[in-house]
Amino acid sequence: MSQSKQHDTQAQTEIIETFEMFDDWLEKYQYIIDLGKQLPAMDDAHKTEENLLQGCQSQVGLIHEFQDGKLHFQANSDAAIVSGLIALVMTIYNDRSPTYITEVEPDFIEKIGLASHLSSTRSNGLNAMIAKIKHTAAAYQ
Repeated sequence: MSQSKQHDTQAQTEIIETFEMFDDWLEKYQYIIDLGKQLPAMDDAHKTEENLLQGCQSQVGLIHEFQDGKLHFQANSDAAIVSGLIALVMTIYNDRSPTYITEVEPDFIEKIGLASHLSSTRSNGLNAMIAKIKHTAAAYQ
């Protein structure tokens, strides 16, 4: 297993283990919201129509930089729970190589039961964000 694949397994394993510590989904949602509060604010200059993610009910801005062979993403939302979902996804994909991003699937979503606890609009938005990140990465391969 390559080092980046190992790191991915570790990052996703840590998310899964963290979620196993909570007793119920109310606590898990609160944790997700708290994660979202830690995201860096996005500069107003980046809050343009072209940086808004399509397919999301809430406003989600997503920008990226490609530097030293890695993609750095910055994303934020006007909805607390969505910001938390962004933070979870960034744990897996931020500051990674394009190849890594296109190859690694966010298995943690299913393993922590998140898919079945999101509304369809939130789930669609999460999938749209992951698709946009992977599409961006593919452009650099």
